[in-house]
Amino acid sequence: MTERANLISEMNDRSREVFRRVVEGYLETGDPVGSRTLTRTMSEKVSAATIRNVMQDLEYLGLLDSPHVSAGRMPTQLGLRMFVDGLLEIGQVTEDDREKIEATVSSGNRGDVGSVLDRIGSALSGLTHGASLVLAPKHEAPIKHIEFVSLAPDRALVVLVFADGHVENRVFTPPIGQTPSSLREAANFLNALAEGRTLAELRHVVEREIDARRQELDSLAAEMVESGFAHWEGEGTSYERLIVRGRANLLESSPEAEELQRIRELFDDLEKKRDIADFLEGAEEGEGVRIFIGSENKLFSLSGSSLVVSPYMNADRKIIGAVGVIGPTRLNYGRIVPIVDYTAQLVGRMLSGKT
Repeated sequence: MTERANLISEMNDRSREVFRRVVEGYLETGDPVGSRTLTRTMSEKVSAATIRNVMQDLEYLGLLDSPHVSAGRMPTQLGLRMFVDGLLEIGQVTEDDREKIEATVSSGNRGDVGSVLDRIGSALSGLTHGASLVLAPKHEAPIKHIEFVSLAPDRALVVLVFADGHVENRVFTPPIGQTPSSLREAANFLNALAEGRTLAELRHVVEREIDARRQELDSLAAEMVESGFAHWEGEGTSYERLIVRGRANLLESSPEAEELQRIRELFDDLEKKRDIADFLEGAEEGEGVRIFIGSENKLFSLSGSSLVVSPYMNADRKIIGAVGVIGPTRLNYGRIVPIVDYTAQLVGRMLSGKT
């Protein structure tokens, strides 16, 4: 980031203004910006030829690109990054946006956190015309009871009842050949260990118990236990819930066939929850909003999209989740950044009982 900051400071006023106006024009329209267009908006009167020379210099630096020989210029990923870091003017959340976000949080049953976060995701998607991501906090209350229910040969349901009354139902793929007796044996094994322990604590206990008692357990029941926990907890990570809303917004904003395929690949990744740990870790690296452009985040590198994300915290100032917006790289960052930031703060206050 220091090198980018130095690059901005080394530009003269004219180069900086040309660069800023090209990026702002592109973010507004999605089209390359030509030199003749800039002659009408520059603060000083300069010729189109002079502006073209400046554009060529910026292109040489890797900040602008020309999609066609006769077309104007548009920012590269590096150019967008530099603009966001050094020239972006962040506005305030408008009163209208603020009221819509607050109304979403206050409506319905405040005690049902999952439902509130679902509504927040839908509201973010509607306000930003992008796709929203909400990474919900894991439920950390002690477990009261666990039950497995067979739905089909290749599907089973696990019912988690927590001491605070919260209930979660999750569908997962059981081991091949599971039987009603193996389901009962797995549930009995877990319930004997579960009481008074959180899901994360239970997982560690179960791993130790399985290692110590593997020979005593029916092998299929052991697989059932492991398969169930692999689904609840993720691959070596704490269980998180990812809520995605507004898929249609991204599909509508990318009419080109190649872009549509990239967006579909993005959502395939999200639905399979690949690299979700990286998503949260990226948000956890510091307070406040972070912006990932294109390939800066491998979760979105195939889509040519940007992610604006902010973590939210509980009453102990511990990061427990995140909210974000995905859109094309020409997002209206100046408007979306404060919306995401305000939403994250509001979610944190809600979960801390301060709203």
